Amino acid sequence: MRTAEGAAVAEADDRVPGPARVDGRTERGRRTRDKIVEALLALLDEGVVEFPAERVAERAGVSRRLVFHHFADMSELVDLAITRRLEQLADQIRPLPQTGPRRVRVAALAEQRARILEWITPARLTLMRIDHPSPRIQQVTDEAFADARRRVADIFAEELGRLDESRAAELLDGLDAVTTWGAWNHWRSAGKSPQEARAAMEATVLNLLAAGDHPRT
Repeated sequence: MRTAEGAAVAEADDRVPGPARVDGRTERGRRTRDKIVEALLALLDEGVVEFPAERVAERAGVSRRLVFHHFADMSELVDLAITRRLEQLADQIRPLPQTGPRRVRVAALAEQRARILEWITPARLTLMRIDHPSPRIQQVTDEAFADARRRVADIFAEELGRLDESRAAELLDGLDAVTTWGAWNHWRSAGKSPQEARAAMEATVLNLLAAGDHPRT
């Protein structure tokens, strides 16, 4: 037997057109799905390396059953969360000076890269444990690497422009290598603090650029 409240809700639902009811359920489902993804990212940022469904559900404030209602398995959820974190990289990047004193440009690059690479480290470490990353993860990763290389080329266009094509390509390869996550992870894994790793990056970039100033004998 329906209560008066239940009858009122049912009557209200009956007055809402079918598509509107469907859209409402779809939006609620989207919000719940986003809440679950953000819960996993929050755990990731806290250094959690394993993601049992119960723990993710507790952080999201939903039931374990609801997690598996929205995701086929935890691998799908982790895949989507890592993809979202990689996509969020774009929000962390700001334009950097492309003219002016070299030390100023290098310092600005090192500051931004250090901050971003430290922030992305938990996601990158988790990604390394994924045996078969999705095509979307691979696409986003490739795009991030390509964009990072383009930005370095723009910042040091003055120095690169003074070299012949072969030497410019070699210098850009070096600058790209020491300002991406692989080098950052190497320094941090060796025990350097974020400040020390940033200083190492800055010094290495300056040394590479200085080497490019001198003609080969």
